[in-house]
Amino acid sequence: MSGSSWRLTESEQRAWREDGFFARMRVFSDAEIETLRAAADRVRDAALRLVEDGEPYAVDGNRYVDAGPVTVQLEHRPGSPSLRVVEPFHPLDSNFDRLIDDPRLVEPMRDLVGSERVALWTDKLNFKPPFEGSGFQWHQDSPYWAHACRHLDQLPNVMLALDDADTTNGCFRVVRGSHRHGLLPGRQGEGVLGPLFTDPRHIDLEAQFAAAMPAGSLFFFSPHTVHGSEPNRSDRRRRALVITYQPAGHDHFKLAAPREAGAA
Repeated sequence: MSGSSWRLTESEQRAWREDGFFARMRVFSDAEIETLRAAADRVRDAALRLVEDGEPYAVDGNRYVDAGPVTVQLEHRPGSPSLRVVEPFHPLDSNFDRLIDDPRLVEPMRDLVGSERVALWTDKLNFKPPFEGSGFQWHQDSPYWAHACRHLDQLPNVMLALDDADTTNGCFRVVRGSHRHGLLPGRQGEGVLGPLFTDPRHIDLEAQFAAAMPAGSLFFFSPHTVHGSEPNRSDRRRRALVITYQPAGHDHFKLAAPREAGAA
């Protein structure tokens, strides 16, 4: 398919305006996903090596290790060696570095960012291991990034499912239309991280949408869209990566250098 065929359709543009998200099913083939799963295993191994030499710390019960520009978050269970999140992950494997430039990601992002030249803002790999993969409280991304940039409205996300996702293994959830309210109030008096989680009084849970999808699917969502997930209570992994783009000319969130995407 040509690059232009990956641009947004009218119905996707409408869903983005009204709902704050849309999905594209089975965009990546089974063979491509197997390659990316193997890359995720290599990132896991590299991140575990970084954990051995990094600086561990805890915030509100969340366990982190910083190793240079890479932040590794471990699962909540004390002593658990399981990974929760690695950010950024693309420098740890060449397959993921190439993925940043894939037209299936970049072309729709040109429309969502509002610029023909786009760059990488940040990238996270979520592991969600069987039985212990913890949930994520309702939150928006924009409050977390507000201190670091002035173009919050131009930081769209795309999630690529590396495993089949459903309600039993903690699939991604969003609140339809929540992006239209901009930055919502955070939870006050609930620890250091509380303000980064959305005050439940501002969430219409009747509007939540469970993004159940097969591996290889893409889910695009606004930085203002309230989202979260339940724990993984199944015996299946639910790995997914989230890549956030921005207009070209701005540094990566954690790497302090620009990484233009899809440049000719």
